[in-house]
Amino acid sequence: MNKSILLRRTIILLLIALFASAAFTTLAFTLAGKSATFSIQSEQAMSQADSLASLFTNSPELIEDEALMDALFSSTSITSRDIFIFSIDGHIIYQPSNPSPEDAKYLGSIIDYVQKNMLSKSETENGYKILEGNSSIDQILVIQRPVIIDGTTSFYVVSVSSTTESNTTVLQFVNVLLISTMFAAFVMLIPVYLVTRRIVEPINKISETARIYASGDFTARIQEEYKGEIGEISSSFNYLADQLSKSISDLTIERNRLKDVFDVITEGIVVVDAENRPIFTNKAVSTIFSKVQKKNLFTERLQLIPFDEVWNDFELCISDTEAIDKTIEGPDYAYHIAIFPKFDIDNVTCIGATGFFRDISEELKLERTRKDYVANISHELRTPLQTLRGLIEPLSDGMVKKEEDKQRYYGIILHETLRLSRLIDDMLELSKLQSRTLAFKTFPFDLNELLMDIETKFMPVMKDAGLNFKVSFNTGELPTVMGNPDRVEQIIVILMDNAKKYTSAGGSITIAAEYHEDTDKVLVSVIDTGQGIHEYDINHIFDRFFKADRARGKKGTGLGLAIAKELLTYMGEDITVQSVYGEGTTFTFTLKRVGAQAAWY
Repeated sequence: MNKSILLRRTIILLLIALFASAAFTTLAFTLAGKSATFSIQSEQAMSQADSLASLFTNSPELIEDEALMDALFSSTSITSRDIFIFSIDGHIIYQPSNPSPEDAKYLGSIIDYVQKNMLSKSETENGYKILEGNSSIDQILVIQRPVIIDGTTSFYVVSVSSTTESNTTVLQFVNVLLISTMFAAFVMLIPVYLVTRRIVEPINKISETARIYASGDFTARIQEEYKGEIGEISSSFNYLADQLSKSISDLTIERNRLKDVFDVITEGIVVVDAENRPIFTNKAVSTIFSKVQKKNLFTERLQLIPFDEVWNDFELCISDTEAIDKTIEGPDYAYHIAIFPKFDIDNVTCIGATGFFRDISEELKLERTRKDYVANISHELRTPLQTLRGLIEPLSDGMVKKEEDKQRYYGIILHETLRLSRLIDDMLELSKLQSRTLAFKTFPFDLNELLMDIETKFMPVMKDAGLNFKVSFNTGELPTVMGNPDRVEQIIVILMDNAKKYTSAGGSITIAAEYHEDTDKVLVSVIDTGQGIHEYDINHIFDRFFKADRARGKKGTGLGLAIAKELLTYMGEDITVQSVYGEGTTFTFTLKRVGAQAAWY
């Protein structure tokens, strides 16, 4: 309250008004008082002078009686003025022996002035003059009246009186007026202070509440018990707070909804201002560029979007106010980028830009896979079909005469037909696995027995191919595992056929099985010493129709490993591959161990 500018200014304004009022009142009272007292004094003096002139006109002999004249005019106690009598030629006939102190100071000047300027002057014969003293209050009123005897002016009666006393009286009244005004001013300060404080107090509360609102708290309210305009302001302010709180709440809800929408969107969104500084991002931006190796970790912008060219595109979009649409591709990533300028409410000035970023790596990969799939299946179907056509056309035209040639042709046709059938069956099986329409049950089974059966079956085949083959139980007897034994055997056969295809005579193929207690799983590995897989092929080894032998010199559909991976995925297991080109390859898949209760059932 002590710092209230309104209170200080109100008091200062009141004091100025009171002092100005006192000054104007004093000036007006002084002028009016002087005028009024002078008017009264001059009327009285002139009336007295007229009476004396009449007295001397009727009784001129009185002027000869000096004792009587002294008795009448030697002191102002009777006439309240000093009376002089001048002859018509300006000589003093009579002057008071004891003039008033005010008149005595200027006696010489008065006599001189009367002799030179007043006597026998027609314009002042019946008038009066005011002689100024050393100050505004030292004024001498001089009144001249002729004494006419027998129609002739015999001498002059001159009345001299000082206005100092009346002016002093006026000044005393002015002093009283000033003192009373000052007293009234200081007395008025108390109610003015109290009233102004009562006005300022609710204003201060309104100001304090406004600061609370500025901090984000809209729960504060102003008391509305004040009367008049302050009460109306308080009521209006509370209504404004209610509406503002509701608007802020609605905006917050909408902002949160919009943020939730942005956070759910898989596309990255970055909004920058006119200075190309990020002001909004959604969650997707923090992960969408995880495939890109980030450089210059001290640059905040590059940590957000690790492409300098994208930030240059933002600047170009803001400066040219034109949208930018482009794609950035790398060895392991591909992104579609769309940047749009953002304008102000008048749609005139560009105030920033909004960028949308979408990871299209999988889309491009799927597109490449689709193209490769079409190319591969076309190749795989075209080879046997061309072979069949090349055999069927000579038979149809009767060009093959010998029976043994016909039988050989029929055998090749049967082989190629079976090859087509296997290809179509593998494709259908893989399609069913990926669409989860191929169902099979999983249950506990003995992996030890399955591996020993496979060793018995494949030992002669591997021996004929000149390969060393064995099954190794690295951790001893294996526990019971969960799965489908037929599908597990199919996976192992696929891996062994793949190993046999790429391992030359003299090499070795090993099935190694071991149990890991830390993961509670059994690991089954098919290890060969074949040609291995290039590092740029290993990430695609489980794709459809993919063959590590790019020259396609090896037979096969290219679907075996894809089927093996889908079978293991269906059973909830994993498969991995490790290879050193020119040294060999190891495929490893997992099978869960079954507890005692599950194994019993």
